[in-house]
Amino acid sequence: MQNPMESMLEQGLEELGLSLDQEQQLKLLRYVKQMQRWNKTYNLTAITKPQDMLVQHILDSLAVVPYLKNLLANKQKAVTLVDVGTGAGLPGVVLAIVNAQWELLCIDSVEKKTAFIQQMRGVLELPNLNVSHSRVQDLDPLGCDVLISRAFSSLENIIKWCGNHVAPGGYIVAMKGQLPTEELEQLSGQSGWEVERLISIDVPFLDAERCLVLLKNKVAHEYP
Repeated sequence: MQNPMESMLEQGLEELGLSLDQEQQLKLLRYVKQMQRWNKTYNLTAITKPQDMLVQHILDSLAVVPYLKNLLANKQKAVTLVDVGTGAGLPGVVLAIVNAQWELLCIDSVEKKTAFIQQMRGVLELPNLNVSHSRVQDLDPLGCDVLISRAFSSLENIIKWCGNHVAPGGYIVAMKGQLPTEELEQLSGQSGWEVERLISIDVPFLDAERCLVLLKNKVAHEYP
């Protein structure tokens, strides 16, 4: 007989139209357990209950997967994604579990959080997951296909601090709550970047607004 967490995850995957095998589902649930355990000492997240973590962290991160698959469907080479301001590895760890062909780099300036992600790389057997304890502004250009952020900063700052890490034709995918109307208005002066799509997303079991902002890198940027 399934426990409530397993049932909730299965139902959430069904609502999102995602098919994960049993091993992937077990890894997601183990990730929640590890997050809860580490959280008691290292305060990784303000969310403490396992079921809340499953909904607000795991299912919230999974909700972006169908759109990422769409964006990356025609890539003929290895796909690289950078998760900036990753915190406890969200959504980076989840994305690494979902697709072993995606190379994930999680970046955060807080050492205890990157230490946790490094531990998850081993515990969850995720060779496609890498981590960097640094400020994204201090790194050399990474040339990634997708740079994703979840509650990291304003759209303007994400472009300013992270835009040079996205390959020409690549994307910034910003995970937001409500539609960030004011932030979008502030992008009028950002040449070379185009708001390609605004997507309203539904997270199973979550009564809150969520949206994605897809920004496309239209030209090769020259950054100082």
